[in-house]
Amino acid sequence: MKDVTLTIPGDVLAAAKIPRQRLQQELKKELALQLYREGLVSNFGACRLAGLEKPEFQYLLGQRGIAQQYDVEDYEQDLENLAQ
Repeated sequence: MKDVTLTIPGDVLAAAKIPRQRLQQELKKELALQLYREGLVSNFGACRLAGLEKPEFQYLLGQRGIAQQYDVEDYEQDLENLAQ
């Protein structure tokens, strides 16, 4: 699947009060957290979207009070990572 570009109105971004230099990074984290919370992406996919390693993402989940999910895709990715 191709990458997707999302357009967000400037006034909405200004109201969010996210420092400009961290804007893209913070928006990706927030999107990853919400998609993961809703069960729409796996842990691995959310980590990739957020640009975080698994332990960093798990810590962020804990900070936000989001229950961690662990599915077959996560298990297979863990096995692949261990093999490397």
